[in-house]
Amino acid sequence: MQLGALIPFGDIGGDPAVLREYAQAAETTGYHFIEAPDHVLGQKPAGASAGERVADGLYHDPFVLFGYLAGITPNLCFSTGVLILPQRQTVLVAKQAACLDVLCGGRFRLGIGVGWNEVEFTGLNENFHDRGRRSEEQVQVMQKLWAEPHVKLKGRWHTIEDAGINPRPASGKVPVWFGGHHERTLERIAKFGDGWMPNAYPPDQSALDVFGQLRRQTEQAGRDPAQLGIEVWVSMGSGNEAEWAKEARFWKQAGASHLCLTTTFDRRHHKRISGHTLSDHIGALRRYHAAVADAL
Repeated sequence: MQLGALIPFGDIGGDPAVLREYAQAAETTGYHFIEAPDHVLGQKPAGASAGERVADGLYHDPFVLFGYLAGITPNLCFSTGVLILPQRQTVLVAKQAACLDVLCGGRFRLGIGVGWNEVEFTGLNENFHDRGRRSEEQVQVMQKLWAEPHVKLKGRWHTIEDAGINPRPASGKVPVWFGGHHERTLERIAKFGDGWMPNAYPPDQSALDVFGQLRRQTEQAGRDPAQLGIEVWVSMGSGNEAEWAKEARFWKQAGASHLCLTTTFDRRHHKRISGHTLSDHIGALRRYHAAVADAL
């Protein structure tokens, strides 16, 4: 089971030196990957309705960010958590992901989601209301572009006339992992995905039930569920070392392939750490790793 961490932009900011120190600390501590969220536009908070979520924080473009970090962390892997695919041009994402995959030596996973912020879709001239259905075709188009030098296809939303991207991933693919918890998400993973990135389930029977559902649907789609990865988010704002290790053992037994530590996420059963500085977050990385290393 691999261990990663979500970059806490909201606390540490996005200066190059800060991000370098954080990523290198994660690598030397023994983390396998780091993960970055994605937003292109941030809605002005004053324009939001009461209770509405607002994506107005700092978010580096993940492809640019990982291109920077790949050269200074030679062993660390990278994942988007998640890239909002349907607000972006499909072929361009395929090209960006392929270039990053080549330049970092295959250390990249493309985590995708459908998004929730209609303001971004409007600003990027994309349709917010068909985003889920459209994302299914987007994944299939990208997979063809990564696998084949030239592609001919006519879909509902895409037309490619005997064209291809160059470079392409050496393996012929970039792993596509789906975020989200909608019932359609499991169907999409079962048919097209390489993994799932849920964060809504605590370590209990509810998680075991939905993991079993995903495996059954994958078998029904004619694919091997053992080939699917599952990345679970974990937090350390509550509990102690023994409890974190117990949780890690639960997830490993449940079949999770990746754990992603979030030190700032504060929703559902997750609790953020009390500190906000770079040293607080690096200290948390080290403390959590020491607690769970034997359980991985």
